[in-house]
Amino acid sequence: MSPVFLQRGYTMRLRPLLFAAAAAATLAAGGCATNPVTGKSDVVTMSAAQEVELGRKMHPQILREYGRYEDEALQAYVSELGQRLAAKSHRPDLQYTFTVLDSEEVNAFALPGYVYITRGIMAYLNSEAELAAVLGHEVGHITARHSVRQQTGATATGVGATVIGILTGSGDLAGLANMAGTALVRGYGRDMELEADELGAEYLNRLGYSPEAMIDVVRLLKNQEMLELQLARQEGREPRVYHGVFSTHPDNDTRLKEVVAAARNTPGAGDQRPDGHEAYLQRIAGLPLGPSREQGVVKGSRFYHGTLGMTVAFPTGWIVDNQPTKVVASNPQKDAVLQLTAVPPPPGTKPQELLARSFGGTPLSGGEPLTVNGLAGYTAVARDIGLPWGNRGPARGAVIYYNGLAYLFTGASRLTGAFAANDALFLSSIKTFRRLRDNELQLAEPQRIKLVKATASTRIAVLAAASPIEKYPAERLRLLNDLYPDKEPAPGSWLKVVE
Repeated sequence: MSPVFLQRGYTMRLRPLLFAAAAAATLAAGGCATNPVTGKSDVVTMSAAQEVELGRKMHPQILREYGRYEDEALQAYVSELGQRLAAKSHRPDLQYTFTVLDSEEVNAFALPGYVYITRGIMAYLNSEAELAAVLGHEVGHITARHSVRQQTGATATGVGATVIGILTGSGDLAGLANMAGTALVRGYGRDMELEADELGAEYLNRLGYSPEAMIDVVRLLKNQEMLELQLARQEGREPRVYHGVFSTHPDNDTRLKEVVAAARNTPGAGDQRPDGHEAYLQRIAGLPLGPSREQGVVKGSRFYHGTLGMTVAFPTGWIVDNQPTKVVASNPQKDAVLQLTAVPPPPGTKPQELLARSFGGTPLSGGEPLTVNGLAGYTAVARDIGLPWGNRGPARGAVIYYNGLAYLFTGASRLTGAFAANDALFLSSIKTFRRLRDNELQLAEPQRIKLVKATASTRIAVLAAASPIEKYPAERLRLLNDLYPDKEPAPGSWLKVVE
C-alpha cells in the first residue's frame, strides 16, 4: 500500500493494541528464580529488576497509544481498589500503578507493575466485586511473572530483540506489537489465564469479595462478545473483544469453576463484604459509551471532534469508521474510500509540500490551492500509487491547515475507471471541512451512561425505543445491565441507560 494510506496521524481514537503484556525476552544470561506464587524454580532470562524496568519503560508509550481517561475521581477509585488487591497478592512489595484508559475497547491488560483497564470494559461491569475480579486477574499475571515465563514463545517470535530495544531506548511499542504475534495479542494461553483467574479469585477472597465474581465477569463479557462478533461481521471489521480468559473458556467451564471454588479455601480470607453494586454504578455514571469527546464522534455521515473543534461530512450512505489514528469512509460496495488523518505540520511547511510528502514523492497532477470555508489548503491527484486493495491507481489528496494541525484527505477507487466519478464525491466531502460552530458543540459530545431506577412497569423494549443507541439497542441495554438475553429489570433496581 502507498505510504499515504499508512500515514500515522493525530490519535482521533485509540490504537487497539490488545496484548495482555509485553512478554519476556533474552535480556540476560539464563538462570533460575523462585516463582513468587508457586515457590518453585523457574528458568528465566529476565531478572525481576529487568522485568520491572520493562514495565516502567513501556508505561508512557501505552499512555500515548491509548490515552488516559481524564476523570481523576474514577482513576482514584480504581487505583485504590487495585492497591488493596495488590497488597493481598504474592508480590505485595512491588510498586503497582493502576490506570483507566480512554478506550471503548473491552479490555484490560498488565505490564510488570502496571495494570490497565479500559473505560469500555468498565461500562459492562456491574459491581465493585466484578471490577476487583478484572483487576485481580491482571495482578495475577504480574505476581505469577507470566511475561517472563512465556519467554520461549517470545524469543521464538523475535520479541526478545524488540524488548531489548525498548529497554535501551531504541525500540518502539508498535514494533513490539507487530512482532508479538497472536499469542501475545490474545493473552497468555489457557493455562496461564486459568492461573491468573485462580490468583484473582484468591485475592478477591482475601479482600472479602465472593470469588464467584470472576465467573460473573466471564458470563457478562462472553455475552458482550457474542453480540460484538455479530456486529463486526455485519460491518466488515475486526471484532473488539476481550483477550485472555474470556476468549479461552465459557462461564460454565469446569476448570474455571474448580479454580474459583478452590479460592474459598485459601488462607487469609477477609471479612465478607457486599459486592458494591450500587456504589459501582454511581462511580461510572456519566462514563462515555463509544468514542469519547477527545476521540471524535460519528453521527450519520458527519464526523465531529469537539476537542479539535472541527467537523466534516462524508458522502451520504457511506460507512464512516472512526479508527484509532484515522477516519475512513467507504461506499457500501467497499470499492471506494476516503480517509482523513491529522498531523502537526513541520514548521514552515506549506500545504503543497506536505501533500507531496504524504504521497511519498509520487508525481502529482492537477495541483491547485484550496480554500475551504476560509481555511488554506492544497489538492492534487497522484496518478499511480499503491491502493488499499493491493493494486495501483490514482488517488485524490488534499491538505487543509487548521488550528495548528494539517488535515490530510486521501480518496481512491479500487477500479481505475471508477475514479473520476468518485473523485467528485471526494472533493465535495473535502470541501465540507470546517470549524465547529458554537451551536454544534453538543453534537460533538459522546453518548454517556445514565442511571435510572426501574419500576414495576419498566421494560427494556420501552427503554430501547427511546435510546440513542443505533444498533441493537435492546440487546445493548441488556448487556450493560447483565440482563442478556431476555431478562427484565427488577422493580427498584438501578439501570444503566444511555443518553
